[in-house]
Amino acid sequence: MAEANEFQIPRVKLGNQGLEVSKLGFGCMSLTGVYNSPLSEENGIAVIKHAFSKGITFFDSADIYGPHINEILLGKALKQLPREKIQIATKFGIQTLELPNVKLNGSPEYVRSSCEASLKRLDVEYIDLYYQHRVDTKVPIEETIGELKKLVEEGKIKYIGLSEPSPDTIRRAHAVHPITALQMEWSLWTRDIEEEIIPLCRELGIGIVPYSPLGRGFFAGKGVVENVAANSLLEMYPRFQGENLDKNKAIFSRIEGLAGKHQCTPAQLALAWVLQKGDDIVPIPGTTKIRNLDNNIGSLKVKLTEEDLKEISDAVPLEEVAGGISFQNMDHLRWQYGNTPPKN
Repeated sequence: MAEANEFQIPRVKLGNQGLEVSKLGFGCMSLTGVYNSPLSEENGIAVIKHAFSKGITFFDSADIYGPHINEILLGKALKQLPREKIQIATKFGIQTLELPNVKLNGSPEYVRSSCEASLKRLDVEYIDLYYQHRVDTKVPIEETIGELKKLVEEGKIKYIGLSEPSPDTIRRAHAVHPITALQMEWSLWTRDIEEEIIPLCRELGIGIVPYSPLGRGFFAGKGVVENVAANSLLEMYPRFQGENLDKNKAIFSRIEGLAGKHQCTPAQLALAWVLQKGDDIVPIPGTTKIRNLDNNIGSLKVKLTEEDLKEISDAVPLEEVAGGISFQNMDHLRWQYGNTPPKN
């Protein structure tokens, strides 16, 4: 089995603007709840410090996680780590998230106030990578990126990112200031970005940061060998519900079989599949458990050929995946609606 003993995590360039990060990042969201109960501050900091000790230097947060408490937790962990060796990514733009009501804000005034607030919560002088979390269709993207460009010039942020934008939005934003990274959902069972978004990123020299690369834990056994936690947001996710989940278990079984062939865990195989889609890809799986973190790091040691990658893809036919690609009532946050008003 691929394990994470004394293994050096590679360093890669994320985008072509100069940002260098660990090939595997860490998504901090779950440390303060969403899919599970939040960890204590002590345990959350311990997970972040363990990730760094293993060679992960790229940590992802957002002001809406908590809200706010995720950034505060990350900031406290940073006090026990060498700031100059860490790359912090955080996000702004979702002003309120009370399902089904979601308020987005991309105005220049909100951009600046959000950045100042995140800097304070993180207790840092600069943010390495600052994303617009979701596109506010009421504000021209040129205005939003224009303010982010000013923040770069002032040294408050180093690089600009976008999360879930449409292709047109990407081009328009990149024309104002180079976009360093794009954060999108990408996993074995969510591959809608492959046809248009990935080629566009490579055309423009934009790095790709897949979130939920394990299908929100499904390919690690969530909902199959491990129950979904009570009051988890996953209860709203169609793929983890009733008959959909029963059908999707067949997909997990196929990946489990292929993992045995490659002498790794299903999670490692699914994550290795994403990792080996290109040198410009840095997934950010999250976890609350150190053993799962070590397991994820072990995916970097799983080597797959082009034939292996195809075999793994073919084991998850998208037409067989049961359930929609988004949380109920949140389809308007998907990139394909990026340039049209949200549906009520």
